[in-house]
Amino acid sequence: MRGIRVDTPAWPLIEERFNAGAHAVLPIGAACKEHGRHLPMNTDQLQAEWITERLMTELDVVVWPTVTYGYYPVFVEYPGGVSLSEPTFIGLVGDILDGIEHAGARYVVILNIGISTIPPVRAALKQHADPATYQLVNVYSGPRFTCEVELHGEQQWGGHADEIETSMMLVVAGQAVDMSFARSAPLEIARGRFNRVDPSQPNYSPDGVNGDPSLAKRWKGERLLDVMSDDVLAAMSGNAVI
Repeated sequence: MRGIRVDTPAWPLIEERFNAGAHAVLPIGAACKEHGRHLPMNTDQLQAEWITERLMTELDVVVWPTVTYGYYPVFVEYPGGVSLSEPTFIGLVGDILDGIEHAGARYVVILNIGISTIPPVRAALKQHADPATYQLVNVYSGPRFTCEVELHGEQQWGGHADEIETSMMLVVAGQAVDMSFARSAPLEIARGRFNRVDPSQPNYSPDGVNGDPSLAKRWKGERLLDVMSDDVLAAMSGNAVI
């Protein structure tokens, strides 16, 4: 491993790494957000930590613990889900970034798993005096990943706990995936809150799925994770923006 996690060593090693020019990485991935009946609530967190493990083998980075609470308002109808208010989440991210900067990091990469978290993270970054020292990497937006989804995706539509995400989770944490509960959503989810109970209303999804997870395959997940990691590494190397 070239990189380290900030929560395991004593502080002198962290100071030493930053003095040598290591970048800081702050992963953001929900630990209490529904992902259908077939995936664990901490699906986003597991994906974020899988990617940071890859980064630590390739780059000299200091990785902070994953931010597991965030702004996820569309999933709160399912038991166990928690969403912070947008202002609270902006403040949380800003305070953490202040602490990372105070620790000596000259450059911070925010590794974001999720969609609704993008605007508030951007808002938090705007509050910092020197935006050149921060980089937001949205892992589902990379060019290689997008191409791979178009090439191998079979579902007609998707976006959450679907064929794509389930395929990756078969690799990331296969023991936590129960494919016997992987069922296609009855309707495509439009923008807005998922509706768990009323089929007469928009966004009805009794399982909390948007797409068809029954089409998931481990080999698809392996390909998707490879290109996702490549996108992140390229972005962190300054060769792409995602």
